[in-house]
Amino acid sequence: MQLTAAHWVYLLGVVVILATMIARKNIVVPAVVATFLTALVFSGSLITGITSVFNASLVAATNLFNIFLIIALVTAMLHSLQALGADRKMVAPFRRVMRNGHLAFWGLAIVTYFMSLFFWPTPAVPLIGAVLVPVAIRAGLRPMAVGVVVACAGQGMALSSDYVIRVAPGLSAQAGGLDANAVADTSMVLSLVVGGVALLAAYALEVRKIRTPSPRLLAEWEGGAATASASGAAVQATAADTAATAGTSDAAEAPASAGTGRRWGRVRAGRARAAASTGGGTARPGGGTATLVPGEPEGHDPKGQEDADAPSTAHPRAATVFALLVPLAYLSLIAYMVVAKVSDPVPDLEAGQAAGLVGGVAAIIVFLAALVGDRAGFLESSATHVVNGLVFAFKAMGVVLPIAGFFFIGNGEFAAEILGTDDAGDGLLFDLVAVAQQHIPDSPFVAAFGILLVGLVAGLDGSGFSGLPLTGALAGSLGTSSSIDPATLAAVGQMGNIWSGGGTLVAWSSLIAVAGFARVPVLDLARRCFLPVICGLVAATLVAVVFFG
Repeated sequence: MQLTAAHWVYLLGVVVILATMIARKNIVVPAVVATFLTALVFSGSLITGITSVFNASLVAATNLFNIFLIIALVTAMLHSLQALGADRKMVAPFRRVMRNGHLAFWGLAIVTYFMSLFFWPTPAVPLIGAVLVPVAIRAGLRPMAVGVVVACAGQGMALSSDYVIRVAPGLSAQAGGLDANAVADTSMVLSLVVGGVALLAAYALEVRKIRTPSPRLLAEWEGGAATASASGAAVQATAADTAATAGTSDAAEAPASAGTGRRWGRVRAGRARAAASTGGGTARPGGGTATLVPGEPEGHDPKGQEDADAPSTAHPRAATVFALLVPLAYLSLIAYMVVAKVSDPVPDLEAGQAAGLVGGVAAIIVFLAALVGDRAGFLESSATHVVNGLVFAFKAMGVVLPIAGFFFIGNGEFAAEILGTDDAGDGLLFDLVAVAQQHIPDSPFVAAFGILLVGLVAGLDGSGFSGLPLTGALAGSLGTSSSIDPATLAAVGQMGNIWSGGGTLVAWSSLIAVAGFARVPVLDLARRCFLPVICGLVAATLVAVVFFG
């Protein structure tokens, strides 16, 4: 196959985008410029080059809008649950389980995983930080260990599979022309392997450092607010900036979750002032600035029950009902999907149906929660939740469109529509891989670890999802030539990209939020996560080649 100038321009664009990621800069402008230059050289027409900038984002938006919509509906559901106070009640029963540091480690991991699987990690972090982190600290778990557990279970294990909401498998599959269900199933298994190895390694490193349960541990942790208040404010501000610029599905949720923290902060600040004025409480070190860090229980019950200052809800019965209804609804959905996979009489879900069920359930819950909470005004409040969810979805994922548009040019199915031609061949990226494969050892191990490395590098921008079109497209091209299932390769690349940039290895990702709630330095937390996560990724890649290749 003879490569043309368009192939070399496209390859140069990929290299520049990767270099920009490594430099920790936003990659939207390089992606748009690369799209323009590739289309210009391919067609020889300035008009085609300019229109391709628009067409690439349009094609990406057309193919990815289902992802945007489900993000919007799930976000709207979370907001409606927060209005009732049901979000806190969903995790409150788990507080009684954490009686020592060992139970706290694994209990925190399990709750974080399932909460993050349903609601994505960053919205779940404020909830876990406010309700469970103080309990884990008191039980004897060190703050650094708390950060590692939350990051690995939420930002890593739950987000890398994204099995319920299925944004990540959809992005990986779209770019490579693969079956999204196959990518999702393989990703689920690999994410459990990575997470299991990472958590076991972290536990082995931490087990000798677990302390005897004591209220003094919680008092010492809270007492650090005086020195951590300024850095905590900077952490929250940086998290918001990262979310606004990185444009990922997960990191960009920091603004929504930060609002919860500020709300609780104002409640606590008001009570602290009231206590100080009446002489009924002790002023907290750091004053009002400490309220930027949620999850600081005052008058904490040593038995691990509800905080003495936990705010009451105007709809306690409704909050309890929805706290039970939401997990049961989604657990039922997961149970159906599992039974459908292993049972012939039960029909399996077709492509897109799983996402449709998740979104449909979320929409119904939004309307029911608004009806219970706002009664006569539920029509307006329901619409507000949905609109806010849509706004958030485009803030969170909008920046992915021009990036995905560029990588879609490498796929022949989408390139023809973007470039305005009847036939774009197999795609520029496929052609490049076809030419380069004669120089690449025909080994599944080389292909799998190569895709893993690309995913890790692509995650260096701290976004988590922006590199999935690249790894998905590479997987679709390399799969047949390397004698390994392309869906497996896409899942491996997804592991590398999300575990790197989703919030475990990169300090400028949503890991900032985890560090803020655990009150540990984010760079130290990233270093502490490095060895367990890398061990997990290597193990999962070997599993992928041996059992799924």
